[in-house]
Amino acid sequence: LLSSFTERPKLPDNYTQDTWQKLHEAVGAIQSSISIKYNLEELYQAVENLCSYKVSATLYKQLRQVCEDHVKAQILQFREYPFLVHRNDSLDSLLFLKKINKCWQDHCRQMIMIRSIFLFLDRTYVLQNSMLPSIWDMGLELFRNHVISDKQVQNKTIDGILLLIERERNGEAVDRSLLRSLLSMLSDLQVYKESFEQRFLEETNCLYAAEGQRLMQEREVEYLHHVNKRLEEEGDRVITYLDHSTQKPLIACVEKQLLGEHLSAILQKGLDNLLDENRISDLTQTYQLFSRVKGGQQILLQHWSEYIKNFGTTIVVNPEKDKDMVQELLDFKDKVDHIIEVCFQKNEKFINLMKESFETFINKRPNKPAELIAKYVDSKLRAGNKEATDEELERILDKIMIIFRFIHGKDVFEAFYKKDLAKRLLVGKSASVDAEKSMLSKLKHECGAAFTSKLEGMFKDMELSKDVMVQFKQYMQNQSDPGNIDLTVNILTMGYWPTYTPMEVHLNSEMIKLQEVFKTFYLGKHSGRKLQWQTTLGHAVLKAEFKEGKKEFQVSLFQTLVLLMFNEGDEFSFEEIKMATGVEDSELRRTLQSLACGKARVLIKNPKGKDVEDGDKFIFNGDFKHKLFRIKINQIQMKETVEEQVSTTERVFQDRQYQIDAAIVRIMKMRKTLGHNLLVSELYNQLKFPVKPGDLKKRIESLIDRDYMERDKDNPNQYHYVA
Repeated sequence: LLSSFTERPKLPDNYTQDTWQKLHEAVGAIQSSISIKYNLEELYQAVENLCSYKVSATLYKQLRQVCEDHVKAQILQFREYPFLVHRNDSLDSLLFLKKINKCWQDHCRQMIMIRSIFLFLDRTYVLQNSMLPSIWDMGLELFRNHVISDKQVQNKTIDGILLLIERERNGEAVDRSLLRSLLSMLSDLQVYKESFEQRFLEETNCLYAAEGQRLMQEREVEYLHHVNKRLEEEGDRVITYLDHSTQKPLIACVEKQLLGEHLSAILQKGLDNLLDENRISDLTQTYQLFSRVKGGQQILLQHWSEYIKNFGTTIVVNPEKDKDMVQELLDFKDKVDHIIEVCFQKNEKFINLMKESFETFINKRPNKPAELIAKYVDSKLRAGNKEATDEELERILDKIMIIFRFIHGKDVFEAFYKKDLAKRLLVGKSASVDAEKSMLSKLKHECGAAFTSKLEGMFKDMELSKDVMVQFKQYMQNQSDPGNIDLTVNILTMGYWPTYTPMEVHLNSEMIKLQEVFKTFYLGKHSGRKLQWQTTLGHAVLKAEFKEGKKEFQVSLFQTLVLLMFNEGDEFSFEEIKMATGVEDSELRRTLQSLACGKARVLIKNPKGKDVEDGDKFIFNGDFKHKLFRIKINQIQMKETVEEQVSTTERVFQDRQYQIDAAIVRIMKMRKTLGHNLLVSELYNQLKFPVKPGDLKKRIESLIDRDYMERDKDNPNQYHYVA
């Protein structure tokens, strides 16, 4: 039978003292890096025993004292160091850093060993006393208080670290693991921020401020490559040896000094070149770097817009470039689109500003771009444009529509487009009906049905004319004398087509007879309509016999009338031809030029010469030769005469006057009474074309004169509608 112990066994006399002696020796051995006489388990057990007998508090104090004495002694080796050396004496500085690092590494290793022996104390007594630091923390506290907080040691350590970093920034190779170890020491000792980071950031700031100023003088485009390189280097420093918390202020400092301080200067020096030469990777880098800095994108946007306006203006305002203006605009638009997509990450702000800039420069020269775009479309839709497949043509038309959108005077485009469309339809020169219809639907979608109603009417006329001709052919077969001329007529509704000046000429009897037959046939079906023959648009195919054999000529009506005269004789003077045909003077000169001075010379002019003069004689060329059987003799084109251009433009202005008048009357009818400024702003909302305030004032005056509205008797700026 075992009775339980009523009291704990007593410790032998001197046990506490002897045991502490043993532990003290062991700690001393660890600190002197010599082997410990006792086995570690035995020491661990000894600590546990002392703790069980309530000696923990004393034990902790004694341990702390021993550690403190040891750490205090360490400072002496650094005190011996010559402290008055110049900071840039890098060899001495490096030795010092290595020494402090060794001291720190030894200290850490010793504290780990000591803690493993005193683990029981750490986990019981220390844990229960929240005021006491753990053995490891106590070690850190002692090292901080007695070594690193020593002003001279701290200054020399920080100076040394900064010197190493400076050397690395200048391109030298340095011991990065030493830097990593020392900086993590400062972090562990919780003095990193106040002792190191502040000074480090100040020095970084000075370095990059000076570097930025210097390099901005020397470099242009390479400057941004340098900035990028510096940012990468500093990012790498954070990963390799700096504390992570330094990343934000460090990168911000580099960005501010190398970029933020020089935003405008960088762009003024190099952006136009990059854009001119389409340097995609450099532009991408510019965008990425500028996006990092406050206000960077805003400045880049301004310069981007200025570039587009300046470059675009050089394309638009120079009359010598008119021939290539539209193609250059399309190429420029492709280029900026590509830059936005690849370099500017499809940023909405850059897209919107690009559109605004295009609109600004393209309208700096009123009307001309609209006219040239219409002609460009004509060149693409005309037969003989072999350069594009249907898909390519569709793509070109889509691109054209984008440029068209930027134009203010869309009615100018409509007028020229209509004139060219008429030519394509009447001469059967359209490359493809599908492409024509596609362009129409694009215009309709962009500008509404009212814009395209006349153009659609032109197509309708052409289709109706085909049906009428089928019926006319049947009608002719039932005639007793169908004649030997095959007549084709296009019936055009006057309001849809451009205005053509009618020209009276002397047709031969067979032609007049045919005209009358057609007139009887057509008016029989559509009574009450009036037919007006447009001789300027007529063309014919003539058969001719030469010594070499038979040929066919595809010619205009005027050329036909001249050539038919040579059935009656072999030679006629200019005056005789003019009398016989009734063709207007300048038109006749161009017609004779095409027959006697062009590539296919069916007539011989006497005397020879390029221009047709009064008194010139024309002789039938019986020896005419040509490799083709059917020959098209083009009318000598007046360069689309200045008069023709002016008249088209004038018609547009005339139309605009009517539109302004109609809009004013509409608004006044609805509002009854309105002030001048309100009326003008309402007009700007409704009108689709640019108009000057002075022109609006003239139209208002004109309507007052014609009694559509009147001024208020007391307030001349107030108008009343007159019903």
